[in-house]
Amino acid sequence: DPYFKSIKEKLKKNGIILKTELKNLLHLCQTSSDVELAREVIYRYHEQNGIAALNNFKFGPLFMRLCYELDLERPAVELIKDRNLRGFFSENTSFHILMTMLFKKGHFEMQLRFEISMQDNLESCKICAKLLEEAQLKGDTLPLRAYCFAVATALKQNDVLQAKFYCSQILKPESKLYNNLKVLVQLRSGLLEEVIRTLEAAVKVDTSPFVKKIEFSEQVLAAVMEKMQENAYLSARLRDIHMKLQASGQITMCTLEDMLFRIPSSKKIPAKVFSRKQLGYQAAKSLRSNLL
Repeated sequence: DPYFKSIKEKLKKNGIILKTELKNLLHLCQTSSDVELAREVIYRYHEQNGIAALNNFKFGPLFMRLCYELDLERPAVELIKDRNLRGFFSENTSFHILMTMLFKKGHFEMQLRFEISMQDNLESCKICAKLLEEAQLKGDTLPLRAYCFAVATALKQNDVLQAKFYCSQILKPESKLYNNLKVLVQLRSGLLEEVIRTLEAAVKVDTSPFVKKIEFSEQVLAAVMEKMQENAYLSARLRDIHMKLQASGQITMCTLEDMLFRIPSSKKIPAKVFSRKQLGYQAAKSLRSNLL
């Protein structure tokens, strides 16, 4: 297409991108490669003009609808979260289109992750609860990580009761992420004996050498140790358990945030689509000071 070629040439020569050119490009996009080009043009336009040149035209909703039609949820999330584009997607319509897109297309985990990282407040916690409730009413089978994100969101808001409820919905007790969150929930609930029992059970479990044992984050264990300092008996038991966990290779330096925002190898995105920071990075930073 001659128009797309002319835009590519402008990018190559670092030419000035006009508002009408960006508008026309967004209207002409039909494929994922077209959207990748539009993405580059958006960054260049924003770099050259800032938000002052946007005037009354709303590029955000147009780009979001385009991503919706082409099933491009991840690029949509990436751009709307990029703080370098602050102001480009400032109107509520862009956020509403994105949330609708993620929900209707079944990306509950991504939707919860987005809510956690962008909102970071009590309202976000309520939205997460509503999302899970609606998904359950629809009869959708929610992935483990969706519930884990919900547990983390509830813990951030010190809603231990809600966090305990979400934990009870998780049906994969062998999950490393689940067990670390479970320990945190027990800790926040003041159930120190239960924390000890959970850790002891992980040490005592008899598994095949070929089966990976449950690992606990050193970060989580440090929080447990700090909480138990006032109880000499429990503190001594914990030190003993810690030594056993260490001896059996069941302690990891991987933080809880690393576990939450790790992208499974089967779900990793091609480098072309994500040439900037992974979307989990900023969200992980916002969780770090709240979970422990």
